[in-house]
Amino acid sequence: MAFSSFPDVFSWLENLPPIHQWKTNSINSMNLCPSCSSQPSLKLSINVLNNSSFSLSIFADYNLPIILWSSKKIVQNPMSKKLLDDDNIPTLMTNFIEDVLKYSANKCPYSFKPPQTFPENNLKNIFNFSFLSLTFIICIYEAPKDLRASCLKTLKDQFACPKSRGDSKLLMRLLGSNVEQQWMRSMNLAITNWISELQAANDVVKAPSPLFAYSFSTVGLWKVQLYCPVIAMDVDKSSNPSPHDDRLMFSLNYHQLEGVIQLNYRVAVQEKWIEVTVNTDNIRCDVVKLLTDTLMKERGAGTCEKHFPSRIVLQITPTMQANVISISVSKSSENPQREIGHEKGMEVAIEPPSAIGLHFSTGETITTSLKPWKFEQSVYGNTANLNWFLHDSEDGREVFSSKPSKFALLHPKAWFKNRYSNANRPFTRQGGVIFAGDEYGERVSWKVDKGCMGRVMEWEIKGWIWLTYWPNKHRTLYTETRRLEFTEVVHLTLV
Repeated sequence: MAFSSFPDVFSWLENLPPIHQWKTNSINSMNLCPSCSSQPSLKLSINVLNNSSFSLSIFADYNLPIILWSSKKIVQNPMSKKLLDDDNIPTLMTNFIEDVLKYSANKCPYSFKPPQTFPENNLKNIFNFSFLSLTFIICIYEAPKDLRASCLKTLKDQFACPKSRGDSKLLMRLLGSNVEQQWMRSMNLAITNWISELQAANDVVKAPSPLFAYSFSTVGLWKVQLYCPVIAMDVDKSSNPSPHDDRLMFSLNYHQLEGVIQLNYRVAVQEKWIEVTVNTDNIRCDVVKLLTDTLMKERGAGTCEKHFPSRIVLQITPTMQANVISISVSKSSENPQREIGHEKGMEVAIEPPSAIGLHFSTGETITTSLKPWKFEQSVYGNTANLNWFLHDSEDGREVFSSKPSKFALLHPKAWFKNRYSNANRPFTRQGGVIFAGDEYGERVSWKVDKGCMGRVMEWEIKGWIWLTYWPNKHRTLYTETRRLEFTEVVHLTLV
């Protein structure tokens, strides 16, 4: 379904006259989701409070209407010649955004402060998308069951279309990174609740574009930001397709993946070619809970039972390759570091003459340590492949493609037990990973025909992230690995 099926709320409001010109018996409402004649519909209405103020409401159009959401009071400038003006648009947009943020389980430490001026070219798109997001989240939490199912099937298509994806990126830039994270946690909590409802009913309807990603290029830096609820990621492999441990599955499902990929690039003009060099600035990957600690303990298996990053793969490719001469990669990191400590000891004791005897005691200690993360680079055509692999510290096997033994799963001192508090943990205390340029900054370079000087080159960054669950403190034999794929396009100018 095309995005145009969702109404242009901004234009509808903007074309209405100021409220002091309205007739008292006039009806001002519009359909938000189409419905057949036998079913109620979801509508937006304007409520006149007095000659100088109004509010908006989303309601279910039953014989006795059910109001699902109401805006704050919007005061209108008496000199304005239309309902929406430069004074009340920021107030209304802020109302939409703040009400979406309220549905986050964790209180947002940052308040949204609207900019003094909005980008005029994109104002309507940002306004409409913020209202679409509010309508979607209101429908999940507030709409009656019979209305919710049909409306969500319509609204999810709005999120999936290219125009809506582009508008969402504009809104994210407007929010700023701190509020953006809270926005995505609110939206992905709603999506997780909806998917859980669908799974419980054995419904095969897919969620609306569960992966949200965007990228931008600035001077010397490419950045990709991505979010995805864990419940919406593809299952790569699982030890049991239908585990009966509901508390464990609750904890595993109510998390989201948050990732940041930052790559530095440099353009150097040589005598006979142009050299483009790319290296790692920062790769960050976190698995963040969508509910409070209290809910995770009451309904789940605790906050420590969650997936962890086990593999990250990036592919960097110039999309137009006719002018690419060659590609070069630097060395990969060394094989997993292996440190072996071998210690022997012998104790001799000679008793006093009254109890003549000679006692011997011997002991031997062997310790082994493996470097948990390995970085590899490879080339396919003009594509550079960057790979980060997590290895089992006990046997050296790749984690994402292997399964520990039952003995290891239940052994209290296995390396993946207490993995967020152990001193030798391969993750941050929050359970994520950070690959910085000081350790994983090996470069990739392309030689480009010098005739391309001044042109803008397009590059594709394609990636996969694997998340694995092995039991942490919870006693279970269940394991699984999920996978996420994303593709973004960035640019640089050859100058």
